[in-house]
Amino acid sequence: MNHDVIITCALTGAGDTTAKSPHVPVTPKQIAAAAVEAAKAGATVVHCHVRDPQTGKFSRDVALYREVMERIREADVDIIVNLTAGMGGDLEIGAGENPMEFGPNTDLVGPLTRLAHVEQLLPEICTLDCGTLNFGDGDTIYVSTPAQLRAGAKRITELGVKAELEIFDTGHLWFAKQMIKEGLLDNPLFQLCLGIPWGAPADTTTMKAMVDNLPEDAVWAGFGIGRMQMPMAAQAVLLGGNVRVGLEDNLWLDKGVLATNGQLVERATEILSRLGARVLTPAEGRKKMGLTPRG
Repeated sequence: MNHDVIITCALTGAGDTTAKSPHVPVTPKQIAAAAVEAAKAGATVVHCHVRDPQTGKFSRDVALYREVMERIREADVDIIVNLTAGMGGDLEIGAGENPMEFGPNTDLVGPLTRLAHVEQLLPEICTLDCGTLNFGDGDTIYVSTPAQLRAGAKRITELGVKAELEIFDTGHLWFAKQMIKEGLLDNPLFQLCLGIPWGAPADTTTMKAMVDNLPEDAVWAGFGIGRMQMPMAAQAVLLGGNVRVGLEDNLWLDKGVLATNGQLVERATEILSRLGARVLTPAEGRKKMGLTPRG
């Protein structure tokens, strides 16, 4: 069991959730406010996407990321900022017998373009989604090829940003270790992402199989989506890891009760404290993860 736990709060994500809950932040001001709320609730890290303020849909706009970062840094809290670098990998295959007629949800760019905001803003952590995945029941694929991943990993390391490797299935973990073996990554973090159709399921057997294949002494976290968010938080800590909660992965506090990001952090903290664990402060989290503090 891990008794000194890092809690990451994933604030908004990129999914079609804004119509399902009024608590999902959309504008940079709302996202930064959610980060402050999570920090005051006890989170160690906030994981940030941005959205188009007019439509609520996902965005890769560097200016939106910059505003979020500036608002968080101007706030009266200390929090580690983790920016997604996963946007730009969406490919919506054309329906039926016309697969080359890509759908309107396609947003496919190269590996360095996906890092444009990271290069300019230099967060303490950014993510690297470690493989291609059927994403949901339709025709959407998240695309991240070995060549793209090698290029992205190399650039993240050059920037001095800590990479958090997003592991959606067992093959992703295999390739993540290959990139470490090739010297492309410097002591990265690992995030085990469970329950996304059709990646790794959110259950004990799958999480333990992944944990058993992590590099020795890896700093890792795990999460489940939807109703499995809190069970997988507890399971991750019992297996020696850290946890992620937040509205990117789950909208509900209890049956019929919509959550805020702060409430999900508070609920996770309560569960972990009853297991005998404590949540690390951002300063303690930086030490545990070997981060370079940013201004």
